[in-house]
Amino acid sequence: MEKKNISEAVQYQEERFTKKIIFQKGDSVVFVLNFMPGQKLPVHKHPGADVYILALHGDGAIHVNEEEFSFVQGETIYIAGDESFAYTNTSSSPSSLHVVLSKLPSPEYAKEI
Repeated sequence: MEKKNISEAVQYQEERFTKKIIFQKGDSVVFVLNFMPGQKLPVHKHPGADVYILALHGDGAIHVNEEEFSFVQGETIYIAGDESFAYTNTSSSPSSLHVVLSKLPSPEYAKEI
């Protein structure tokens, strides 16, 4: 077992958003993304993975497949690996996202289960 305090991963920088890894085990990673007002996570995908995001602190906008949605503290979202997404801190205060990225098993592995 490992136990960590998530508040240690909440660290902001004026120059750019930060990524602080909490756990990385096998094909899964848990991390926190931290944004000052106006900072952005560029559009990208995670093919072959499931992405779960919790708005830990603050408010912003999340873009999924070219649609924009408000994403406020306490909300959570699931994004499939073939979906493109981005995030922007649209508020006047810092925001943090708790992210779980879990790679999907290969078809060969799934057959073995």
